[in-house]
Amino acid sequence: MEKKNLLVIKIGGNVIDNEENLCNFLEDFSAISQHKILIHGGGKIATKIGEQSGIQSKYINGRRITDDAAIDLVTMVYGGLVNKKIVASLQSLHCNAIGLTGADGNIIPAVKRPVKEIDFGWVGDVDTHKINTAVLDTLLQNRITPVFAPLTHDGSSHMLNTNADTIASSLAVALSEKYKVRLIYCFEKKGVLENVADESSVIRFINKQIYKTLLSQGKLFEGIIPKIDNAFAAIDAGVNQVVIGAAEKLLQNCAGETDGTLISA
Repeated sequence: MEKKNLLVIKIGGNVIDNEENLCNFLEDFSAISQHKILIHGGGKIATKIGEQSGIQSKYINGRRITDDAAIDLVTMVYGGLVNKKIVASLQSLHCNAIGLTGADGNIIPAVKRPVKEIDFGWVGDVDTHKINTAVLDTLLQNRITPVFAPLTHDGSSHMLNTNADTIASSLAVALSEKYKVRLIYCFEKKGVLENVADESSVIRFINKQIYKTLLSQGKLFEGIIPKIDNAFAAIDAGVNQVVIGAAEKLLQNCAGETDGTLISA
């Protein structure tokens, strides 16, 4: 029996921070007729609301330190404000969406990241094998579109802040047993750039050998490397294709074309 197609789409925080770009993206997303899942980042909204509430965001190497105050903040903002505004917008566009975190339906259990050199606090690492695909399959078969905030849980009542790229990759891998999955990372750039200052320098195709070469030459912007690592992890675990591209090119990338960077083994 041939697998059905599934699009797992992650939208970056910089797009969420721009109301017009987000509206345009959600209009395109709502028009997709295939089975689809959306994972969103948090953007700068949590930092802004935290500052208004007297909670200062702490970062090490660009990663948020999620202490007790921060996990309450991101749960409220990511799982509440951002997630529900996206879901309400999709409903207005006749896309029957449901807003979720990893705790809902026990869909994405995780473990608190072990403390090594840095204590990241309430940050979750996902075990792909423990994802509850049965709940997701039921939603998809009933034409309900899951919309995930970047939050998981540890099974002991604690919410965990979890990288949205990783959640997208993990969901894509878990669902690849039943579906033919195309994982699409949408953000503000046109793709993986050879020169981050030059939007025209998109690298159209990257395999593992090309990736090694680009890394050795120091040509990749540091922020894109985790996305590419997640992409290769997904492909190695059974995901059909991974695309990294601009949010405004979503429909082209959902139609089987690639406007951006195609990642392949």
